[in-house]
Amino acid sequence: PTKKLNINTRYLYFHPSPEAAKRPPNDSSVVRFRLDLAGDQYVEQTYVVHGTGYLIDYQIKTNGVGLSDQSLSYYWKNDFLQLENDIAENRKSVTINYQTDEFNSPSVGSDIDEKVDKPVKWFTLKQKYFLAGLIAGKTPLVNTSLRARPDLTDEQIVKTMEVSTSVPVTAIQQGNAAFRYFFGPNDYHLVKKVKAENFDENVYLGYAFLKPVNKFVLVPLFNLLEQFISNYGLLIILLVVIIKLLLTPLTYKSYISMAKMRLLAPELEEIKKKNPDDMSKQQQDQMKLYQEVGVSPFSGCIPVLATMPILLSLFFLFPNLIELRQQPFLWAKDLSTYDSFIKLPFTIPFYGSHVSLFTLFMTLSSVAYAYYNNQMTPTQPGPVNMKMMSYIMPVMFMFVLNSFPAGLTFYYFVSNIVTIAQQLIIRRFVDEDKIRKVLEENKKRNADKPKQQSKFQKYLEKSLQAAEEARKKQEELDKRQKKK
Repeated sequence: PTKKLNINTRYLYFHPSPEAAKRPPNDSSVVRFRLDLAGDQYVEQTYVVHGTGYLIDYQIKTNGVGLSDQSLSYYWKNDFLQLENDIAENRKSVTINYQTDEFNSPSVGSDIDEKVDKPVKWFTLKQKYFLAGLIAGKTPLVNTSLRARPDLTDEQIVKTMEVSTSVPVTAIQQGNAAFRYFFGPNDYHLVKKVKAENFDENVYLGYAFLKPVNKFVLVPLFNLLEQFISNYGLLIILLVVIIKLLLTPLTYKSYISMAKMRLLAPELEEIKKKNPDDMSKQQQDQMKLYQEVGVSPFSGCIPVLATMPILLSLFFLFPNLIELRQQPFLWAKDLSTYDSFIKLPFTIPFYGSHVSLFTLFMTLSSVAYAYYNNQMTPTQPGPVNMKMMSYIMPVMFMFVLNSFPAGLTFYYFVSNIVTIAQQLIIRRFVDEDKIRKVLEENKKRNADKPKQQSKFQKYLEKSLQAAEEARKKQEELDKRQKKK
């Protein structure tokens, strides 16, 4: 904006400067483009292309141009071409991230039409594995609007991205209209080195409580293994083995808990026979038995729950690992996308038009593990048949994960196999006769002692009593209504 008219640089020709010298650091190239106006007036744009890295310094300045009080308008439009396997999955991952006083990421997969009221320090147009962005210098961007929309008629364009923003004229007058472009892979180890607040958030590492697991454990471990193993399928296998070894104490505790429950199965069955139609009474008698033998029915769940953050962290990490991109293993041509072992001539709702063999193996191994687990665990009374659920859940996940990266489903498959092997090994070293003796001794010792309940046990007993009273009241009400 000048005092006489607005200059639209989009339609004007900038002459390259005859000087294209190189300078430190890293043997950077300096390229200038100048728009000559009347007299000695000009508008000059300068780019510094560094010898390494993915940042390009950018500055705009003027000489003798009487600028108005308006802001300089900046507009960026980009058609994102399809780079990955599945355009539908690609569209789900495209978004525009930006930083104000906090990191912001509009809902991934949806259309974006957003106006930002706060000053913007940087923004990035994010594809699945690549970024294109602008980082403001001393003066942040203002009046920023973001738009992203797919063209469903064009199978080559994932989405059309648009950003319009403004640079305060004072920044140009004071020589502070300096920016940096980032054009490169969305690699965590690269983006975290960019000196811009929260720029590493462009790599999505899951929910807030899962980020530390990925950031400080799984990503460093993955990159450490990369230094020694070039085949990523073998790397995933080794990653599984290391994590399972680290979690062995929890797996051992979980197995011991299941062994105790299995030894109590005959007594639990007797309790069911005494009150076959009274679920609440069954649960109360079970709690008394657990208290007598010193067993918590939830002790087996705690080790499993402790491992859940790692399983969930991997669920978010693998789809965002650029290291897996275009890495083949066995029949999978690319571990960063699904392995389309069979292409179907039709589409199955919620499943897709392809069959992922790694996902099938994951499902079969999950069902096998559930079967093995159910043989060792007595049936628990309750409104939900947990044993049946253990078979249903893997089938449900088969539909969910069929279009997820092959690297992720292969990890889960190997993890299931290693877990079964781990439990078989632990079983050989566990003496169930000793466990039975301990349970019997606890039962004798606690038989004459006054029952001391934890707060949770008291709460659970009250809940069961309340449920029993509610059931009796309902039965009485039903009888009265029948008489009427």
